[in-house]
Amino acid sequence: MNMYSIDRAIDRARGRVTAVLGPTNTGKTHYAIERMLAHRTGVIGLPLRLLAREVYDRIVKARGPSVVALITGEERIVPERVQYWVATTEAMPSVAADFVAIDEIQLCADPERGHVFTDRLLNMRGLHETLLLGSDTMRPTIAALVPDVQFQRRERFSELTWTGSKKLSRMPARSAIVGFSTDDVYAMAELIRRQKGGCAVVMGALSPRTRNAQVAMYQAGEVDYLVATDAIGMGLNLDIRHIAFSATHKFDGRRVRALFPHELGQIAGRAGRHTDSGTFGVTGEARPLDAGLIEALENHRFAPIQRLMWRNNALEFGTMDRLVSSLEAASGHELLARGREADDLAALKSLRDMPEIRDRVQDGRDVRLLWDVCRVPDFRGISPSEHSSLLARIFGFLREGSIPSDWMSQAVKRIDRTHGDIDALSKRLAYIRTWTYVAQRTGWVEDENHWRGETRAVEDRLSDALHAALTQRFVDRRTSVLLRRLKQKESLVAEVNDKGEVTVEGEFAGRLEGFRFRPDQTATADEAKMLNRVSYEALRPHFHLRADRFYNAPDTELDFTEQGGLMWGEAAVGKLTKGADALHPGVDVFVDDEAGDEIAEKVRRRLQHFIDRKVAALFEPLLSMEKDEALTGLPRGFAFRLIEALGVLPRASVATEVKELDQESRGMLRKHGVRFGQFTIFMPALLKPAPTRLRLVLWSLTEGLDEFPESPPPGLVTIPHIPEVPDGYYTLSGYCPAGERAIRIDMLERLADLLRAQDTRGGFEATADMLSITGMTLEQFAGLMQGLGYAAEQGEREKVKAAEPEAPAPAVTDEERPSDAPMTEEESVLAAETRAKWEAEQAEKRRAEAEMSGEAVSGEETPVETEVFYTFRWAPKPRGNRRPQGQSRRESQKNARSEDGKPGGGRESGKQGGGREGGKPRGKGASRKGGKPQGPKTFTSRPEKKADPDSPFAVLAVLKDKK
Repeated sequence: MNMYSIDRAIDRARGRVTAVLGPTNTGKTHYAIERMLAHRTGVIGLPLRLLAREVYDRIVKARGPSVVALITGEERIVPERVQYWVATTEAMPSVAADFVAIDEIQLCADPERGHVFTDRLLNMRGLHETLLLGSDTMRPTIAALVPDVQFQRRERFSELTWTGSKKLSRMPARSAIVGFSTDDVYAMAELIRRQKGGCAVVMGALSPRTRNAQVAMYQAGEVDYLVATDAIGMGLNLDIRHIAFSATHKFDGRRVRALFPHELGQIAGRAGRHTDSGTFGVTGEARPLDAGLIEALENHRFAPIQRLMWRNNALEFGTMDRLVSSLEAASGHELLARGREADDLAALKSLRDMPEIRDRVQDGRDVRLLWDVCRVPDFRGISPSEHSSLLARIFGFLREGSIPSDWMSQAVKRIDRTHGDIDALSKRLAYIRTWTYVAQRTGWVEDENHWRGETRAVEDRLSDALHAALTQRFVDRRTSVLLRRLKQKESLVAEVNDKGEVTVEGEFAGRLEGFRFRPDQTATADEAKMLNRVSYEALRPHFHLRADRFYNAPDTELDFTEQGGLMWGEAAVGKLTKGADALHPGVDVFVDDEAGDEIAEKVRRRLQHFIDRKVAALFEPLLSMEKDEALTGLPRGFAFRLIEALGVLPRASVATEVKELDQESRGMLRKHGVRFGQFTIFMPALLKPAPTRLRLVLWSLTEGLDEFPESPPPGLVTIPHIPEVPDGYYTLSGYCPAGERAIRIDMLERLADLLRAQDTRGGFEATADMLSITGMTLEQFAGLMQGLGYAAEQGEREKVKAAEPEAPAPAVTDEERPSDAPMTEEESVLAAETRAKWEAEQAEKRRAEAEMSGEAVSGEETPVETEVFYTFRWAPKPRGNRRPQGQSRRESQKNARSEDGKPGGGRESGKQGGGREGGKPRGKGASRKGGKPQGPKTFTSRPEKKADPDSPFAVLAVLKDKK
């Protein structure tokens, strides 16, 4: 130190100088604020603008904003009647004040900023009182450099204790985890969010607004954990009970080095508050500390600082070279050493080497301006060359007058964007700090007030966006709130809205689907586990309320699915299981174990009541028949067969039993709605859509199927017949397979009634009634008839125009014979002769009309429009269920009786025919020899074989691709 500096320091030491030293977290800053407010005027210098803002707010609260000024590199608030100045150490104003305080004075040894603190230590004095606040390690150097200084030691009222190494998952509440890089901080914050519900993040690069918002969140108890850089060691008086170091090395801008003991002590000392003791330890990959170091940290005993960083403040501005030389001058004092080359000096050297700068710097005024520009901090941190280029541009503008508003506007506009992730927002905040700093310099911009307000507003917007991004990424507010309530042993308030959404303490936790809680799917596995715990705790009374409401709910609110599920509205509450028999299924309930056995039993009883009543309502004819004591013997046995088949039996499968039933027995069964059809024995009431749907479910349960086939859509007369689908499915669905299609059982019986009136030996054509019943085209009907055992002979003939009158009625009218009696052979011949005569007359009439109109010329023929027709004849394929060997035709005919008791032509004849079991329909002209008639070539078609990807049956492969 040169003699000029020392003499100047002694000359300015007019007031009392007191060094208030001691461990961290002993309230030194608070003491300095009290002492400053005891004077009329005062200045306090603080190491961080974050801390400066905090102290400013406290003094404003005590004295009002009209007398308090705040000066930092990026902010300047100076009222007209200012009495108290709060500033960062670099920005402390040179004013005559009664009181001066310099906080964290041990930073005089910092390689980068130490020279600034050393300058304030030597040169800043209050008229009446000066306080130097910091660590005990500064005591020897302060005593050597500051004459007549008085020392005051402040002791901790609490103890600091080493607790060793702990995993992050076992970190106690109200802990601060310290990292030394942004990546480490983010990684630990993410892990704590998953395991503990979230944390606040504090870094030196944050703006005061963002930092204060994060700290406020921690102080309010919204989160119990804080992840921070070593910036936490300066000035932050928080409610921290434990400090955990994730590393004991850091990159100091030049190299990775181990933390000094006093640095560890500065950070660890933040644990504990006033009389509350604190603890410290390590976590992650950090190795445990040495025993000697632990003892030093616990007892706050560190080696004194031997040398302070110093830089000459007597600068020469004649030329750039002379300025550089004065900045690099040696102190001449053993306690004062030159620190690391500062960024401003490095920028000055870089600009000095630029030709455009050398040409513009012509006198001392230009050198002073260039030095002011070089002191703009490199907030962006892109690269030294990039920073130098920006400074050169700013110097060029200032050399001509000021920075143009248009250029300033473009620079700020590029930054003023609040979207993006945490890294993008952090970079924009660093960039805006450059322009905030520039706007604070007097005379640098054209409209200072505008740009100071504008850059401040942009920084505030970015700060708010960064706080929101940090909170969204590293804080699960829902989990934090729930955990806090649990720790406070408060009863949690849960609400379930009409959509089943569960909120606990106002935070969305998941959905209550019936009696099962589904946590929010966005939660991680750890979060879901915790959510389950707190949500079930809060939902316990809701389970009881919901069970009571469910038990008293009407059956209209309940339903079953085609896969056997049981629904309450849109929520699945159980499923059907196989019971003692098909009509008495069991029930499994979907109730969380946490709800309790009482709730599960109440839900099971209600579901069992529902399905029992549903079966009783839809299968009432079957159950009534089962309870009819008048049914005995063969009728009762047949009734049980029908009950086991759930009301639908293919006639071929019970051909023997049907033959054994006399008319009286059949009559007893008909009273219960049983119909003995030509193809199926069934109860028409059970073919409706609702019983069919339930019948398939009950059948699937009995068969033990993994997937249940769905019932066909209601109202369809025919559906596709897929060979891979078992015929049992069609029967239970109320259909009978025939060729490419399966026809509804009741419509098939109506068709059989029409077929009995036809000449099945001589051949017949399809009538309009037949096509109307089936809803098919003629070609489709031909395939159906082939499936029923008929041969279809295709032919072509002249098409009769639709406008022609109908053929005359046959000789025998409907009044002369019963409508359901077949035509006799004589009547059939007469009708054919009459129709042939009528057709000849009509053809002659058309020929005459054509000659009169000149449409037909001799030798020319009028084109004849033709149509395709089919002639059907009974031609069944050999079947296994034919008449038993040795049984006479007469016995077969005797056993086949119609509904009205007449032989042949009745409604109870055979499986595939009307005259005998498994025989052809006994229509007009039917052969009694049973041989296969010889006829022309028949045309048959087979369904295209396609694999069903979504079996079982997928509603018959979506009705065979809608064909």
